[in-house]
Amino acid sequence: MKLLLTGSTGFLGRALQKKLDDHLTILTSRSGEMENSSQFFRKTISSEENFSDCLNDVDVVIHTAARVHQMNDLAEDPSSEFMETNCFGTLNLARQAASAGVKRFIFLSSIKVNGEQSHPDKPFRFDDLRKPADPYGISKARAEEGLVKIAAETKLEVTIIRPPLVYGPDVKANFAALLRLASKNVPLPLGSVHNRRSFVALDNLVSLIVTCIDHPKAANQIFLVSDDDDVSTVKLFTIMVEAFGKEARLFSISPFLLRGIARLVGKESIIDRLCGDLRLDIGHTKKTVDWTPVVSVADGVKICVSKSLTNKQY
Repeated sequence: MKLLLTGSTGFLGRALQKKLDDHLTILTSRSGEMENSSQFFRKTISSEENFSDCLNDVDVVIHTAARVHQMNDLAEDPSSEFMETNCFGTLNLARQAASAGVKRFIFLSSIKVNGEQSHPDKPFRFDDLRKPADPYGISKARAEEGLVKIAAETKLEVTIIRPPLVYGPDVKANFAALLRLASKNVPLPLGSVHNRRSFVALDNLVSLIVTCIDHPKAANQIFLVSDDDDVSTVKLFTIMVEAFGKEARLFSISPFLLRGIARLVGKESIIDRLCGDLRLDIGHTKKTVDWTPVVSVADGVKICVSKSLTNKQY
């Protein structure tokens, strides 16, 4: 089977490459180099890009490339940039894939398509109405809608996967910041936070993507993915600290007061993520393609910590 993997130099793309050795894989990225340059194409995911030279005889496209949320975004119009890459660029690639006779298009979307927070008693589901709240989520939602239409009009099978926060070795952003705090065992005022959030270990996401490459029941489906073990921020931080061989030091401040302080210093969105619920119901995914996560949250965190200690990151 011949695969095309976009975003091959990214966090997820690099991990996927290691699992695709049994397939002839064509790699694309906007930057970087590969050892086998004959199978590497430098491409930009845009509405104008021509992908014909890397789609010859491809059976499945795994589309992981995206414009992700950036702190202190310097783009003049970030919303337009998100739409150009994540929506218009994706649909351009999918249309060319359909024309080239590609059988399946696996799209890495985001749980942000469902919304920013789930109700405490109602996890997000695969069949919920799309309710994105920020430019990134909106761009992914519009891409999904376009892909569903392309699938209906052509022979291209579309598989959409919506992950929450993905973590693994060399992870960046918020998860890395929390790992850094855990490595130093910084006391945190989270003792009264009793939320529940879904995360997905890199190994689990890669496992599901590989399953969807040729599973007959993955065609034209939307799959939510997680570690299937929702944890509170307190539990997650405790797991991290213990993985570093220490005992977590937590003290209690009411979530209401935490939000008030965060609002004063302009960090309310961070507190929302620390204190809010974001749970995914992955029952449909597990049942449809007979899939279960391959690592637990605790094991996934241990993998991150082990790599960070080896590399002396913290």
